[in-house]
Amino acid sequence: MKAYALVSAAKKTKSKIAPHEGKQRMLLTLTGSLLALIAKAQDGAAGIEEANSQVRSYFEPGTNLMYAIGAVLGLVGAVKVFQKWNAGDNDTGKVAAAWFGSCIFLVVVATVLQSFFGL
Repeated sequence: MKAYALVSAAKKTKSKIAPHEGKQRMLLTLTGSLLALIAKAQDGAAGIEEANSQVRSYFEPGTNLMYAIGAVLGLVGAVKVFQKWNAGDNDTGKVAAAWFGSCIFLVVVATVLQSFFGL
């Protein structure tokens, strides 16, 4: 019963904002947001250059990672092909071509990206 009375009392004492005060608050909020946006956007060229240098700094380690993944896949593929060859499976050539192709693809993609970006 007491909780209902508190909610009822809160509804009755709820302060109402005058229509012009709400518009003033909204205008003030929009103005503040716009000023903050303008302050952040003044140095856009420097931000783009910083992003460019950061992406370029990650590119060489990423290329080396692709080469390492290609090497691991090549070793796993060689073991898998060797096992199929020893077992006498008929599709050994197909599996060997698939693994070899995937390793070549990784190396070619890393090399093409490196030459494309001119690093």
